[in-house]
Amino acid sequence: MKILCIGDSNTYGHDPRSYVGSRYPEDIRWTGRLRKSLPEGWTLINAGMNGMTAARARLSFGGRIRKEDPDLVIVMLGTNDVLVGYDIEETADCMDDLITSIMEDGRQVLLVAPPLLRPGEWVQGEGQIEEIRSLSELYRETAGWNHCQFADACEWDIDLTFDGVHFSPEGHEMFADRLRDVLARSYFPASM
Repeated sequence: MKILCIGDSNTYGHDPRSYVGSRYPEDIRWTGRLRKSLPEGWTLINAGMNGMTAARARLSFGGRIRKEDPDLVIVMLGTNDVLVGYDIEETADCMDDLITSIMEDGRQVLLVAPPLLRPGEWVQGEGQIEEIRSLSELYRETAGWNHCQFADACEWDIDLTFDGVHFSPEGHEMFADRLRDVLARSYFPASM
C-alpha cells in the first residue's frame, strides 16, 4: 500500500525557527511519525511544498500523483489560501477539482481540513481563524459530494508555534496520532 501526502509547509515539515526554510528532522515531522506506525510493506511519501495553495495544487501535484501512483492520497491544503486572502468558496472549488482528478484513476482520497490558526506573527486577527473554520465546513461538503473520507483537524487542537500557523514538534506528534486513528478507523482497521 502506498500513501502520498500532499500539502503545504505543515506537511513539508517547515521549521519556523529557521531563517532559511529548513525542515524539522524526519522523526519530528508528522509524516515521518506516521510512516513509522504503518504496517510492514506500506510506504508513505511526503510531497508537501512550502507555500502551496489549493488553487495551485492540481497543476503542481498532478504529475507527481501520476508518477508515484499511490493507492491513497492524503490532502491537507487551504491555510495559505486563507493567509493570502483567496475566497474560501473558490478554494473549496479548487479542492473539489483536485479531488475529482485524483479519484478519476481509482485512487482513494482522505481530505484533511487544516487545523485552526492561532493569533501569532502571521495571524493578526480573528478573521483568518474564522475563515479556516468556515473552510473546514466547505471541505466536509466537498468530501461528501466526492464520496471520499474527511478529517477535520480544526477539532484536534494542534499545538502551533509563535507564528500561529506552523506545527510545533508537539503539534506534529499530535497530528500524526490523530491521523493514525483516522486511518485505522476508516481505511485499514484490520492492519493497524
